Amino acid sequence: MSIGAIVVVAVVVLLVVTVIAIYNELIGLRNRIKNAWSQIDVQLKRRHDLVPNLVETVKGYAAHERQALEAVVAARGNAVSASGVAAISRAESELSGALGRLLAVVEAYPDLKANQNFLSLQEELSSTENRIAFARQAYNDQVMDYNTKRESFPVNTIAGMFNFAAADHLVIENPAERETPRVSF
Repeated sequence: MSIGAIVVVAVVVLLVVTVIAIYNELIGLRNRIKNAWSQIDVQLKRRHDLVPNLVETVKGYAAHERQALEAVVAARGNAVSASGVAAISRAESELSGALGRLLAVVEAYPDLKANQNFLSLQEELSSTENRIAFARQAYNDQVMDYNTKRESFPVNTIAGMFNFAAADHLVIENPAERETPRVSF
């Protein structure tokens, strides 16, 4: 074999190895996104499981606050049945708003605020909300890493060849959630 043929074979082998390495890296990044989404899903399931208990506890004290309770139940139903990043993000945003309104109603019931079951559920819900926020942040970090890699040259060429689509970030759908809460004494 001539030196020219050896160089051509070496270049082809190098290109094939590079394509395989980039492909495998994109698969790994895409799987990290799936894993991050699974972590969000676990926390959302936990939240969905807590909501009926919270509603039942509040129901005993705030029977005439039916509208707030029904809004939470409806928002939970929408959140449980939603699919896809955008739809789930929107439904969870609605559930967060409904829960916030319910917890505001609770302020009018001092006996309920002192109820141990309610306090325990409220603590669990608060902890779950923190876990969801952390999982969303981790998910968005993975999406950023994947999209950055996917859009960088020469990876973008290989990503295009193998149809690696851009991943969607979780975003705040409700502009009111972006506002700083006001606290007054």
